[in-house]
Amino acid sequence: MNATIRRFGYPDTLIAAYDHWVVLLRPDQPTLGSLVLAATGEATALADLAPEAFAELKRVVGDIETALKDAVDYAKINYLMLMMVDPHVHWHVLPRYEGGRTVGALTIADAGWPKAPQLGAATTLSPGQIAQLGAWLRAKWPAAGR
Repeated sequence: MNATIRRFGYPDTLIAAYDHWVVLLRPDQPTLGSLVLAATGEATALADLAPEAFAELKRVVGDIETALKDAVDYAKINYLMLMMVDPHVHWHVLPRYEGGRTVGALTIADAGWPKAPQLGAATTLSPGQIAQLGAWLRAKWPAAGR
């Protein structure tokens, strides 16, 4: 796995793995269920991805949206390709909703709703919360993406 994937806590944050992509739980949660969708190769520009990675992306995004709809019943979903610090191709995937969402003892409000997400208002997860949220999301993941 590339350095960007490792920086987002792989393998502890792994939700689903595909041939060209991984889906990771975002350790800092601006909204409940925030993820990182990362290409597994060394590409640092979107245009440099292999055609097979682009083809697989449709399935991965479909799995993300299915699982997050079930998990947090989002109203909108934001895919942010920031790549300012972490150079490899990846998106921050933020389910957006009015108010808060809860799993276990953790409640996270969407501080930016209905405007731009407030990444600075993110809740940093403890290792135990990463394990709990990861298990919760993996249980909701479509079987084909597990």
